[in-house]
Amino acid sequence: MDDYLELERQGRRTYWGLMTKGVLSVGKLLITSAGDIKRLRQPKADDARYERPPRRYELPTMSLGMRVASSREPYLRPTRLCDCRAPEVVALAHELGAYCLDDQAYAEAAFHFAKERMVLEIAPIDGVAETLRRGTGTCFQLITVFIALCRAAGIPARYKIYATDMIRQWRESVIDVDPLVKKWYDSLGYFLLEGEGEAYVDGEWRVAHVGPTAERQAAAGIPITGFGEDSLGIWFFAQPGTIMRLESLPPMLATGSKALHLISPGSMERINISIMRQIAKGGEIIRDQGGLEAYDAWARLRRPQTA
Repeated sequence: MDDYLELERQGRRTYWGLMTKGVLSVGKLLITSAGDIKRLRQPKADDARYERPPRRYELPTMSLGMRVASSREPYLRPTRLCDCRAPEVVALAHELGAYCLDDQAYAEAAFHFAKERMVLEIAPIDGVAETLRRGTGTCFQLITVFIALCRAAGIPARYKIYATDMIRQWRESVIDVDPLVKKWYDSLGYFLLEGEGEAYVDGEWRVAHVGPTAERQAAAGIPITGFGEDSLGIWFFAQPGTIMRLESLPPMLATGSKALHLISPGSMERINISIMRQIAKGGEIIRDQGGLEAYDAWARLRRPQTA
């Protein structure tokens, strides 16, 4: 495996460098955006309202005799908001085939669960058990589900985090739908952090981007990526020198997400409404193309413009 301590040092230096630069810039931007915040922070009376979708799965119950991972090794132990020994995680891991399937098959099962059975919701970041009970979460929460499920099965897993740009189709659905978020992104694009999971399978780290369901990818006209396929170069682009590989979610990430909801809950709601519309649109596209496999083959033949 890679040099754990060196990766952690590099990742933390990069993260705190971004945070120092970002916090100062955000402070100035909040002052200059005070009027917009007052006008946009709450939905208007006639605005559409977000309704959380039903959970796409039944959450199993932990029972006696289920094997619980006990390693204290890096990438296998519980970390911030990623309790791989939580009953919800352990029960789900066993339902997905932990300690029965080989590592490749199990990691793919964990990947498909986090990617296709859970739904993106811009919400305050909380722990993995709460995320599983809810069935929705931010990209970092869905990544945490994947990582926790891998660790619960004895498969090392970690975070890959970076400051990102995104393709136009992605930006239109999660940034441009809200004037305040658009203004902040245009001013602080380098400060937008994105992430993926990585699992150590058969002697190599394999990437897992679980943020978008197949429907959201279809709505953006991009292929339905699988376990081992990177988002970078398809719908995200990492800012040079910002890729961090970390055992744990960085400090202040959850605090920052909660602050955004306090500052402008209306903005977060408008993004969540747009995400649900994107899912509905993508579902229609997949049906029109004749199903998931047919759509994916078509999308891979006509990779969209990435600008």
